[in-house]
Amino acid sequence: MSQPNERKLNWGVVGTGGISNKFIADLPFTSNGVAYAASSRSMESAEAFVQKYNMTRAYDDYDKMLEDPELDAVYVGTPHPLHKENVLKALHAGKHVLCEKPFTINAGELEEMIALAREKKLFLMEGMWTRFLPPLRKVREWIRDGRIGEVLLTKAEFGFRMPWEPEHRLLNPELGGGALLDTGIYPVSFASMIFGAQPEKIVSTAHMGETGVDEQFSIILGYSGGRTATLNGSIRLLLPNEAYIHGTEGYIHIPQFLFSREASLYVEGEEVETFTDDRECEGYAFEAEEAGRLILEGKLESDIMPLDESLAIMRILDEVRAQWGFKYSWE
Repeated sequence: MSQPNERKLNWGVVGTGGISNKFIADLPFTSNGVAYAASSRSMESAEAFVQKYNMTRAYDDYDKMLEDPELDAVYVGTPHPLHKENVLKALHAGKHVLCEKPFTINAGELEEMIALAREKKLFLMEGMWTRFLPPLRKVREWIRDGRIGEVLLTKAEFGFRMPWEPEHRLLNPELGGGALLDTGIYPVSFASMIFGAQPEKIVSTAHMGETGVDEQFSIILGYSGGRTATLNGSIRLLLPNEAYIHGTEGYIHIPQFLFSREASLYVEGEEVETFTDDRECEGYAFEAEEAGRLILEGKLESDIMPLDESLAIMRILDEVRAQWGFKYSWE
């Protein structure tokens, strides 16, 4: 983390669910952020959240929170079908925004958000928190330094087996359910981080469950120069949740890549270096620190998770769903 700044950002959260709890619980590990306000559909929920984290303001009306002149930035932690509305409101109110992944349901929604952020000259970033973790920073360093030669293949997966609850948001198509937009965004974003370009070819398959959403999927992304990414995700199948990056001189293994506490470098089949992260926080502090630093410096987006890359990723997800013939009712 960077050294403490005199100026600290007052963060507000919309939504008091699990992901907002993780983000706010990590804020004390940053040097530039303060947990200031929370808004929920019920005042009881908002007040309980504020009391739990020793925050200042509780709101049962999102619009009223956005009118608070002491509020600097908003973390959007609502389900993804609400992201567009929540982000646009914050931007119209003149607030900087960090929005939980996936940024939106589709690329069209994200285009609208990006256009408004740039028009208003406000900071906007997708909360792809894993990209900011120290092991993944080290992985990018190893690749930049040529430690594994030319990268030709990456493999990543994230999947878990949830109980059969048809009304749960993950299985409910009216709530944006499905594996691709929940678990799938992680391996797709990971491939984008490694290869840094739009694929030339996208091939995918999915198992569509009883509720009409994708319960598991596989994707192959083909890039120029014969580079390939093979990606898997699931909400009804437990996967090892690891990633490999293979180059002409060696490979990198990231066990539990989503949470990234360790990464190992192998050359000629031998382990030559392991990076271990002994952080005390869960890991959301790193994206909050980066967003806070950029906002305080007057920057409008992150070089680590730039808006154009988030848009490119959403276009990949759109193409994959189009291959399956899967659209949400409001699209």
